Amino acid sequence: MTMQNSADDGRNAPGPELRAQLPTVSPLTEITRFGAATAHAAAGVGRFVFHSAQGLLHGKTPTAALVAHEIRTIFEHLGPTYVKLGQLIASSPGVFTETLATEFESLLDRVPPADPAAIRELFIAELGRPPEEVFAAFDVHPIASASIAQVHTATLHSGEEVVVKIQRPGITERLAPDIALLERFAGLAEISEYGRMLSARHVVEDFADGLDDELDFRNEATTMREWYECLREGPFGARVRVPQVYDEFTTSRVLTMERIYAIRIDDADAVRAAGHDGVALCRNLLLSLLESAFHGGLFHGDLHAGNVLVDAEGTLVLLDFGIVGRFSKRTRRILRQLVVDLIVRGDYEAAGRAIFLLGAVHKPGSTAQGAEDIKKVAMPLGATDLASMSYTDLGRQLAAVAKAHDARLPRELVLVGKQLLYVEKYMKLLAPRWKAMADKEIYGYMAGIMKEAERDRRDDRAASG
Repeated sequence: MTMQNSADDGRNAPGPELRAQLPTVSPLTEITRFGAATAHAAAGVGRFVFHSAQGLLHGKTPTAALVAHEIRTIFEHLGPTYVKLGQLIASSPGVFTETLATEFESLLDRVPPADPAAIRELFIAELGRPPEEVFAAFDVHPIASASIAQVHTATLHSGEEVVVKIQRPGITERLAPDIALLERFAGLAEISEYGRMLSARHVVEDFADGLDDELDFRNEATTMREWYECLREGPFGARVRVPQVYDEFTTSRVLTMERIYAIRIDDADAVRAAGHDGVALCRNLLLSLLESAFHGGLFHGDLHAGNVLVDAEGTLVLLDFGIVGRFSKRTRRILRQLVVDLIVRGDYEAAGRAIFLLGAVHKPGSTAQGAEDIKKVAMPLGATDLASMSYTDLGRQLAAVAKAHDARLPRELVLVGKQLLYVEKYMKLLAPRWKAMADKEIYGYMAGIMKEAERDRRDDRAASG
């Protein structure tokens, strides 16, 4: 029995030929790129062997740090697509080793900048005038540079300070052949059980579609507004903010936004020196994530520390909405019911049915067996103080259940789970003694989710007669 993934809001991922930004790749270009990628990988292996041999001559064995460094170097040499993949490694706490994730953090915003002349030419092509005419002041040296774009500071003629995100020239032509290769490799990866569980082809499709969306900065501007509107009128609207977008200076390849002076959420010393409450910051981030996912249906999908800042008033500032997740109304109902079945009712068969509805399960087995596997995960959690629960440990246990049933995890569930890992990371930095699930406001919010689920259940019974 195969059930369709309902967590993607009914979206069908387009193939490469249907993507608006990434061009179609010829077989010759694909073969050429494969040869170049292979050469870079071979060179990286050669460097690692050479450095390891030198170390052994001096009595030093290769370290995890050396391995991580060489992998990161290979990714940099392979180009922007692999830099973007490296950013995903750096942005996935608890999934990869700390050594590897830390090494790849340099790819988040410290990629070598593009040629200034090419940046200027692109800017003129987009806005019709050079930056020194559009703005009263424009710094040609970027304050951040990543795989898709780089960020410059500027001042409007009206006096407002802004940041200008400019796409790297020629980026679409660089990305397209790499995506074509990744799609072929993903098909091969699904021969393995692990590749099928992760739904490798869907992962690459989502990655490619995400890149395609990122290549049009107008999408990001629209998403920023949509996300904030989901929260603005609710109880958490005053706790978060996004930069104002200046539409008159924004195109598909240039995004101009309000400049906000703030500190990164992971700079614990600076956060404390500014007098901010670490518990309040973590609580607000968690609640805004839950509220946007459970009720707004749109949540930020990349809460790494470079995208989560704290302003002078202690308000969370969220940046870079290139990656977001969406839950349909039906999916949100299923998720609410899953929470009740696991935590309140202890109905593991019902929880199993909900999980199967959320993803394509190719080896479900019997309902009773599925319930038993879920129970093995849930029972220890029930016997554990909620305050001590680890999102990382829970995720690993759920992944084991998914593997046992050949479940293909829906992209949005994986994405929201990754954001919970970020919250856990910031909790350890800013509020190590805070127990989220024992917090009165968090507990009250989850109680509200449970009440909604019970109301959904009553409505379903009434509708069925």
